[in-house]
Formats: sequence, structure tokens, C-alpha cells
Amino acid sequence: MTKWRGRFVRQRLEGLSDEPRPGRPRTLTDEQVEEVITRTLEEPPPHHDTHWSTRQMAKATGLSQTAVSRIWRAFGLKPHLVETWKLSTDPQFIDKVRDIVGLYLDPPAAALVLCVDEKSQIQALDRTAPSLPILPTTPARRTHDYVRHGTASLFAALDVASGKVISQMHRRHRHQEFLKFLKTIDATVPTDLDVHLICDNYATHNTEAIKTWFLRHPRFHPHFTPTYSSWLNLVERWFAELTTRKLRRSAHRSVAELEADLSAWIQAWNEDPRPFVWTKTADEILDNLARYLRRINNSEH
Repeated sequence: MTKWRGRFVRQRLEGLSDEPRPGRPRTLTDEQVEEVITRTLEEPPPHHDTHWSTRQMAKATGLSQTAVSRIWRAFGLKPHLVETWKLSTDPQFIDKVRDIVGLYLDPPAAALVLCVDEKSQIQALDRTAPSLPILPTTPARRTHDYVRHGTASLFAALDVASGKVISQMHRRHRHQEFLKFLKTIDATVPTDLDVHLICDNYATHNTEAIKTWFLRHPRFHPHFTPTYSSWLNLVERWFAELTTRKLRRSAHRSVAELEADLSAWIQAWNEDPRPFVWTKTADEILDNLARYLRRINNSEH
């Protein structure tokens, strides 16, 4: 404290500023950093390329590739990456978001909320050579090439409250198979409960046969997600878990073996289910979307 007081007495406010630190002096000036950032964000690269590379930026600014990389990392710039997005064109988007999110956050009494979808074209793949197990300092290894043995479709209904899954395997995914799955749900859910089904707009969910079945079973209440909005269906989160924990590293020599393996995994899941908790309100989702739309509408093209 005495040191700082002495510097203040001698130099006033300027004495409270940082003095040059020991070590190698800084080689990049603020002007050079600003030039790299400005060129990256505002100028097109040479030769009609779509994005800057470190080599091109180094040549344009007279810096080294390492210096350009350090600047980009410091400011979170990644010209080589591009993300895609798709907005729903559903005219009832707002109403459907409020409807489905309302089921997640405030489910109706004496009812079961089920998120329904099918994971189609699950391939029974077998590697051309046995996989090698993990070893100290060595990851598990497997061959790049594989042999296809057919496909299966998994129909799943995720219970939002408990995390348990009602499932059924089929070789195809037409409306006939979806109808069989609805009958399975009807037989599984206690008769004193209403059933609210959250599903997408896939053609098999909207055929006349399916609509007729819903009319004959008034305890079933379908709720359709907006177009291009599969993120609203929590069963997609469960499918991601299935892919990560089972399918990505599995090997199966037949469709029957694949189906048996999936059934065993789902049974184990249901013995210790984990519900996925929805936290965002409909207003928060719509506000985020509105901010994003304002951002892209105000951007320069």
C-alpha cells in the first residue's frame, strides 16, 4: 500500500497505471491486431475464396501464421467453420410452441404425456475384422470398413414424467406400423389415464387411418410439433442418448441381432430411467427467436 501511495504522490493518477512488465517485449501492436480482425470480418479473401486461411491472412498482413492463429483464438474467430440453421414456416408455430411447452411445464392431471417418434433405417453393421479393446495409452480400435446386414425401425414413446420408454421394433415405418404402435401404447397405458402424444408432421402420422383411430380412441390427444422443429420433441434427446451409448460402437451380424440388442438396452434403460427436464418457457423461446430474427434481418448481405 505504501508503494502505491508513493507513486500517487509523485505522479498522481498516472502513477496508478501499470508499468512495463519484465520479460520479452510485445511484438504485435494494437494496430496489427485490429487489421487482422477487421480484414477477417469485413474483407473478402483473395482469389474469390469463400473464407480466410491463416496462410492468406499472414501474407496479406505481413504477420506469421502463428500470430494470425493467436489473434483468431483470442477473439474467438473461426473462419473455417460454418453453421446451418432453418426456421419453421409453420403459420401456427407460436400456438404449437405454447401448446407443447405447456405440456412439459404444466402437464394435465390424470394424463400421461408421451413424446413419440420413430428412428428409421437403423443399420445392422458388422466390421470386417474384430474390434480391438481399449488398452493403457491406446484407445479402442476397429476397422474403417463394414458390412451391411439390413435395417430396422424403432418406434419409441418417451414418458416425460418418468423417463421410461414404450418401444416397438419394425422392419418398415409406414402408417400401418405406426398404427400397431399406437395400439401397443393403448394396451400399455392404464385405461383411466388420458394420453397426450407429442409427434412430428411425418406423413405416416396424418393418414386417414390414423385420424380415424384417434377419433375412435378419444382419450388420445395428438399434439404436432411445428415444421422443422424436431428440437421440441424430447424423444429426440433420448434417441441421441441411444445413438451415443449403444448404436455408434455396436456391431451386429443380422437385423434380428440388432433388434434383440436394442430391446435389451431399452429394458435396461427402463429399469433405471432418467427423465429429461424441460426448463425454458414458451415466452423465453419466442423471445430468443425474435432476437435472432432481428439480428439476421439487420445484418448486411
